[in-house]
Amino acid sequence: MMNFTKDMGFAPAAMALMWLLSCSGEADTAPPTADDHEAQGNPSRIEIPITVQRNLGIEFTQVQVRRVAQTLRVPGSFELLPLARHEYRLALPGRVDLRVDQNQPVQPGQVLYRYQSPAWPELLHEIVTGEQAILTAKGKIEVARTYLSEAVTKLELAQERLASLAKANFKRADLEANALEIEASLPRLQAGLNLTLTELANADRTREHALHRAAAAVNLTEQDLIKEVQLDGRMVPAYETFDWIEVRAEHAGIVDLLALTDGAYAQAPSLVLSTVDTARVRFRALALQADLPRIGTNSEVRIVPPLSTGRTPDEGVAAIMTIGLEAHPIDRTITLLAIPESSPERPSWIRAGVSAFLEIVVASSEGPCLAVPTSAVVRDGLTHVFFRRDPKDPGVAIRVEADLGISDGRWVVIQSGLMRSDEVVSAGSYELKLATQQGSTPVVGGHMHADGTFHQDEH
Repeated sequence: MMNFTKDMGFAPAAMALMWLLSCSGEADTAPPTADDHEAQGNPSRIEIPITVQRNLGIEFTQVQVRRVAQTLRVPGSFELLPLARHEYRLALPGRVDLRVDQNQPVQPGQVLYRYQSPAWPELLHEIVTGEQAILTAKGKIEVARTYLSEAVTKLELAQERLASLAKANFKRADLEANALEIEASLPRLQAGLNLTLTELANADRTREHALHRAAAAVNLTEQDLIKEVQLDGRMVPAYETFDWIEVRAEHAGIVDLLALTDGAYAQAPSLVLSTVDTARVRFRALALQADLPRIGTNSEVRIVPPLSTGRTPDEGVAAIMTIGLEAHPIDRTITLLAIPESSPERPSWIRAGVSAFLEIVVASSEGPCLAVPTSAVVRDGLTHVFFRRDPKDPGVAIRVEADLGISDGRWVVIQSGLMRSDEVVSAGSYELKLATQQGSTPVVGGHMHADGTFHQDEH
């Protein structure tokens, strides 16, 4: 027999050969190494190569220091915030031309739809009528002011002439009558001027009202609407250039509802479409009223998803929680509302309708403890066991009887047998338990095959 241990270049090949022979029942033909004696000396050790870990879906989770006894977990689900939805309606009756589709993302300023309204020319007519009325009123004001100014001037001249005649002891009855007539006409002329000023104010209000309605219809300011622009080589107000009225997105979001079909004619203020900002969500949970003394608005709060394949047990986001205004007397529950804190990359499970849990750190005298995911602990007969990864050999798991403490349903305290830097099997513990299930026989060491079968080591 060749001695491979003398030549270090053949050592890996020798180890692989001995492993294959042990699996085929011919281990007695190859000499055991020191590592084999160490593995056989500890019956709780299980070899789990990379292929076994991949085929069985074995995952490892590092031991964490958590306040398990201080955590209250409340089930609930995400929902949209009231201000997450934005509706777009027709300001004027018209025929709608949709420019977006349902479930399409939109950005601020993007055209959502446009419409052609027969009421738009009527608004323009009101604006033009108001402007013409303003010009007419201004003309009347000038005329009224001229009449009033002429009357005042004639009165002053008549009074000066009467004063000169009075110094000469000469009286003119006709001049006095004329002066009195002019003076008597002044209130009438002033009233006429006031009337024209009122007409100007009314015309200005009519124009402003029409401009306001037109600006609201096209979502522009009144100053932008009356600004002079060039059209066909001439300068005209901007409102004369509109044929189709475009409606643009005011907020980022996703098109949630199309209330009208493309080309439909609808009256104002019919709903055309609505958008939803899916990032603006909150979490609603129902807690027992008996837990109210343990819940505070300044408590440390996290939202965590249900355990599933591909998710780590410590996955979650911090949140800000408030207690609902009303409780439910029949169900003996109270509503808790939590808003996830903003982060650059929000997890995909934070969306309306998704169920999750609200973890609330409540007051307790117990401090942080070493904890592992509850999925890492499995029952074997009358005991609970977990599998610790060998720090010196990542391809080996060590079966350990669990000294359990308090559990919150997701994490469980391990009172002995672990260190903070250890890793435990969080997915695949049940398969390893079946491979080493003790029942009425003592635990035996061995290794896992790539197909998931367990081979007991020969002693």
